[in-house]
Amino acid sequence: MADTTETTHRFFRRQELLASITEKTGLPRPKAIAAMDAMFETLTECLKKGQEVRLVGFGAFLPTERKAGKGRDPRSGAEIDVPESKSVRFKPGKALRAALGGKAAAAAAPAAAGEAASDAADDADAADDE
Repeated sequence: MADTTETTHRFFRRQELLASITEKTGLPRPKAIAAMDAMFETLTECLKKGQEVRLVGFGAFLPTERKAGKGRDPRSGAEIDVPESKSVRFKPGKALRAALGGKAAAAAAPAAAGEAASDAADDADAADDE
């Protein structure tokens, strides 16, 4: 099997994802293709219905709607009507952010110190109320 951790391009493509799935699960390639296609199809169906798709630890896919409005044609500068549209937004979960070294990882260290400071502030507020 090809090593899927190093790629020669900046994108992790469908075929690389498929190779990684077959390698990690031991599924035969046709079954891995069917599973991956079913997952993408299910995600698409749910989002088309306007449902959020939450994958705990990974993140959430959120359907969004953009209202119709006015815009400008960049070539001519003429005002144009922009129709309403639907799109999807991805919000990463805490575990994914932590794995990437994002906010969750940075917040984890000060969390213990923050709890102590919060407790002290609560105690001070309680004393002021008395």
